[in-house]
Amino acid sequence: MMSWWTRWKGLRTAGVLGMNARNTGCILDLNPRSRFPLVDNKRQMHELCRSIGVPTPDLYAALLSHHSLRSLPRLLADRDDFVVKPNRGAAGRGVLVITGKDGADFRRHNGTTITVEALRQHMSGIISGLFSLGGSEDEVLIQQRVVPDDALGSISYQGTADIRVIVYRERPVMAMLRLPTKASGGRANLHQGAIGAGVDLATGTTHHAVLRDRRAERHPDTGASVIGFRVPYWPEILEMSCRVSRVVQMGYIGVDIVLDRTRGPLLLEANARPGLAIQISNAQGLFHRLEQVDQELATGNGTLTTR
Repeated sequence: MMSWWTRWKGLRTAGVLGMNARNTGCILDLNPRSRFPLVDNKRQMHELCRSIGVPTPDLYAALLSHHSLRSLPRLLADRDDFVVKPNRGAAGRGVLVITGKDGADFRRHNGTTITVEALRQHMSGIISGLFSLGGSEDEVLIQQRVVPDDALGSISYQGTADIRVIVYRERPVMAMLRLPTKASGGRANLHQGAIGAGVDLATGTTHHAVLRDRRAERHPDTGASVIGFRVPYWPEILEMSCRVSRVVQMGYIGVDIVLDRTRGPLLLEANARPGLAIQISNAQGLFHRLEQVDQELATGNGTLTTR
């Protein structure tokens, strides 16, 4: 049986960044605590992005109190296509995607319906902090629903795929495309069963993919290959990610971007504590890439080598 020491040495040789190293060497050292509230607050990030010219999904309304829910019928009177989400939520918890109406009820992305009263109760739970970081009181955001770019149709199921870019000291160091599946309920969440496909930084092409930590070649629901897919707007995606990193003044950040059919790349959110599963999706570790950036910035030489 392999000892923990042998296993640790193997992971370090492979350049795998562990949670402790991420927390101490990246998050604590490079992400000022004073900037966390900005990144954790989706409404503030939306406003900040607008001020620097980074496109985001339109924000239709923000409901800050239970009392504000009284205006819900008026706010939704002319809308049948939107997203409801917690302002300070994480991992997709509490998000409802509405794609139309069936009579007086709203139709969700998975074909089920929800009544106005059930929608109000869900929003009440959001405001009470049911889905927020730390369980504190929160706000409801009613936002534009992203209509996925047609290019993603064959490798995504029902929901909206997104691109996660890890930016270290204002340089992109790793990226992945997260693809919803039937098992994930149409959500681009790896822990719920979405596919994670590693993306080559130089070309924007997927080169490796996993489904529940096992290698995947094809989408389980559509049958399409998830390897060799070239992500549209790739230079714009990298540029947007770096610009967001600079303006939030954090040295280690995850930037999530979606591709809308008519508007192109839109910033969905930023994450000051990005997870490490991106290494599995790429079949590569982050540690050596971070070291390379540190060395290049120290000497003023070169650009990041990918793959």
